[in-house]
Amino acid sequence: MNTHLLNPYSEPFGHFAVARTTLERQRLNWEVLWRRWLLRWRVKSGAIMKRAFDIVGSIAFLIVFSPFYLVLALLVKLEDRGPVFFGQTRVGRFGKELQMYKFRSMRLDAEAEFEKLLAQNEHAEGVTFKMQNDPRITRVGKWLRRFSLDELPQFVNVLKGEMSLVGPRPPTPREVLLYSPADRRRLAVKPGLTCFWQVGGRSNIDFSGQVKLDVQYIETAGFWVDLKILFLTVGAVVAGKGAC
Repeated sequence: MNTHLLNPYSEPFGHFAVARTTLERQRLNWEVLWRRWLLRWRVKSGAIMKRAFDIVGSIAFLIVFSPFYLVLALLVKLEDRGPVFFGQTRVGRFGKELQMYKFRSMRLDAEAEFEKLLAQNEHAEGVTFKMQNDPRITRVGKWLRRFSLDELPQFVNVLKGEMSLVGPRPPTPREVLLYSPADRRRLAVKPGLTCFWQVGGRSNIDFSGQVKLDVQYIETAGFWVDLKILFLTVGAVVAGKGAC
């Protein structure tokens, strides 16, 4: 047991124990209010800065790369005349569901074929799914996935406030149903476009490794950490390693 918490003369209780006059008690009350406000400001200012960075970053990217979006959309459309975009239900912060956007990289019957391919899952733990030569992926889709170009529409999710530029990747409802209580820690923050395991091996990292890295991010998150991950993401995308 922490005896410091039981000692009335230790910080911060010691001040109150020696406050004998009305003036001293008022001063200490103001000190408590000031410290409480400062703590709240530190917490909120970090969230405000992160959200501002998300808005500015996503708007800038969408404007600068809008011609590139049109080229990718045309390539997807010419593949099989199907829809350009694909919306999938994912789970965000505290279990709130969202529609995550992608450039479609799979055949139109991909969802129906998923159950048939589960036996060939290369992730032994079975929570997440990886298949190196997934037959559902289109020719254009293989190229999109190799360089994570299918993920680019998620800048719209970031702008809407459903996702952040940096954070744990949003899981599917099926994956969350298989989570242990410890795994659910990765749902404590807003999901992101990229994260530690995205720049350290992508889908080559098994599920438990992903959770470990996501928790590491949650415990060390900050503006400079986010900048570092975004910088490393560029290199990981160009290299194209770990994509599936």
